Amino acid sequence: MASLQELRAQGAAIVVAMQAMADKPADKWNAAVDTPEWDRLDAQLVEIQANIKRQERVIQAAADNLQRDLVVDASLRVGQDQKSEASTLFAKWVRSPEQLSAEDWTKIRATMSTTTGSQGGYTVQTEVQKTVLDALKAFGGMRAVANVIQTSQGNPISYPTSDGTSETGEIVAQNASATAADPTFGTVPLNVYKFSSKIIAVPFELLQDSEVDVEAFVIKRASTRLGRITNTKFTVGAGDGSNEPNGIVTAATTGVTAANGTSQVTAIIYDSLIDMQHSVDPAYRESGECKWMMHDSSVKVIRKIKDGQSRPIFVPGWDFAVPTGGKAGKIPDSLLGDPIQVNQDMAVMAASAKSIAYGKLNEYTIRDVMDVTMFRFTDSVYTSKGQVGFLAWLRSGGNLIDIGGAVKLFVNAAS
Repeated sequence: MASLQELRAQGAAIVVAMQAMADKPADKWNAAVDTPEWDRLDAQLVEIQANIKRQERVIQAAADNLQRDLVVDASLRVGQDQKSEASTLFAKWVRSPEQLSAEDWTKIRATMSTTTGSQGGYTVQTEVQKTVLDALKAFGGMRAVANVIQTSQGNPISYPTSDGTSETGEIVAQNASATAADPTFGTVPLNVYKFSSKIIAVPFELLQDSEVDVEAFVIKRASTRLGRITNTKFTVGAGDGSNEPNGIVTAATTGVTAANGTSQVTAIIYDSLIDMQHSVDPAYRESGECKWMMHDSSVKVIRKIKDGQSRPIFVPGWDFAVPTGGKAGKIPDSLLGDPIQVNQDMAVMAASAKSIAYGKLNEYTIRDVMDVTMFRFTDSVYTSKGQVGFLAWLRSGGNLIDIGGAVKLFVNAAS
């Protein structure tokens, strides 16, 4: 069986070959020869990617099993090695807040609960907070494409907007006066909402065992839960202005609606993809920042589509550096020249589904309040089960800060 390194090298070589084929001019593409070769390479790449994932799962499982032997009080050691006081204090608080001195509590800006003595929490310091916020990027895809800002407070913000795409100047005759045409301004709200990780129960044994990185466990679990719920709301949130953010699908307008009686109830055709691109104003497209966003099942549909010369319109990317002669570094999958961002909160292709977004996705802005709060619970509900509970709170919001049509949606046929 090929090693993980060998599989990655094989996959990278295939990607280089496919990219070279995709760059062929239309008059150089031989459908009888090139199309079967493309399909063969694509099938090989899919198989290699599956093998890599299987090997990575085995390696990760082995690493998890060896963790107790390889990691010795990782939380505290990392803090000491990097001279990170924030990391050290957070690790002490996770394991036993009783170890924290009055000076420690002052440093971490304690916000102890006034109702129950056992329910204590604090607003985590910048380093730990940054770790939580950075981890959220791994979930869903919205934070990978959006413009993310941080504010110190959660007061309402209204972004000023002005759509000048239809405005134009004029020719003025000699001695004539210029016409008045004041631009129209509006506002888009960028409010924040309170998200909870739900309570994470940790057994006493993990807290008492110095060889387990409990700090990392708590942060990872809280980040996973917060990452999933926020990505869902940033994608398809109802945006009613009071209860949840305005998701990009809710905020964007339709670019293409597939006609009924076609195959596009659960699919999309080449012409519709071209129409989608041109539904976005060239001013946005020429910025070089336009991207596609869709569910992974939609990517599967699209990678099989070919143009009128039987050339593929989907070009696979690769997560690792490709050999000499190819493009260096991580390469995203691309469709008609623009990168694809997979987002599992986008709708699966179905009747009337808004399944694909295209455009300058970074016009969607995510706002995080720099105030992640962690709570630790040791009341009888948990003590009777030999557990300690942890809960993370995050205040965040998002909205599409654009009224000029930067992002458009593809809507599948109704029937």
